[in-house]
Amino acid sequence: MSRRGRRRWVSGSLRFVFVLALLVAVIAPFIYMIVTGLPGAESALRSSIGHFALNSVIVSLTVVAGQVVTSATAAYAFARLRFPGRDRLFLAYLAVLTVPVILLVIPRFIMIDALGWLDSYAGLIATELVSITGIFFLRQCFRAMPRDVEDAARLEGASEWTIFRRIVLPQATPALATLTVLAFAEQWKSFLWPLVAVRSSAMQVVEVGIAGLRGARELSGPDPMAGALVAVLPLLLLCLFGPRFFVRGIRTMAGIR
Repeated sequence: MSRRGRRRWVSGSLRFVFVLALLVAVIAPFIYMIVTGLPGAESALRSSIGHFALNSVIVSLTVVAGQVVTSATAAYAFARLRFPGRDRLFLAYLAVLTVPVILLVIPRFIMIDALGWLDSYAGLIATELVSITGIFFLRQCFRAMPRDVEDAARLEGASEWTIFRRIVLPQATPALATLTVLAFAEQWKSFLWPLVAVRSSAMQVVEVGIAGLRGARELSGPDPMAGALVAVLPLLLLCLFGPRFFVRGIRTMAGIR
């Protein structure tokens, strides 16, 4: 082997060792959590942690369904329909993203309290059903779609609802799947709003519930790892199976076929 070849081999070996060490440093905590928490996962699910996880599932799935519906309909209106003030209204929607989330907590709390929805599923879900980010994402996806089929359907007398349901939505399936994955991940790890809107332990979601148990020192031994495993498992599954939907959704939004 020549001197140049040896240098390349040494350089490649060092890069491999560095990447391997970095990979071990990132994965090792998750492996430790799984090995330590898996034996106690069943007992954790039978305890209050299981009830917290059930609350998170109910809230997350309901919010995801609501966000997909509201984002798709609003995005179609902003991307395809023409009405006075459309672009200005869309800019007003985007302006909401510049407002820090913490500033909206008090108005949301006052509204939910006035409706009598504190400490209930309605209070946890109602203010999360609209996603400005989801509307923007799907609007860009709809704008990248060709209009030929839609124009032909209009000539045949199809209504806007028919075009939206039978032509636009089937083409946007990858983007809808991407929004579903992102919305579920965001809602599952939500902490601030459930902490404010819920008072009783019976309505707490898994993130807040586990934090409360740790504060009350009700978790000891392997139980903290079992609770962490229950909380992280859905997100790990999304990391394993979600990227392909995410990539397809981005390609659809960019108009890449």
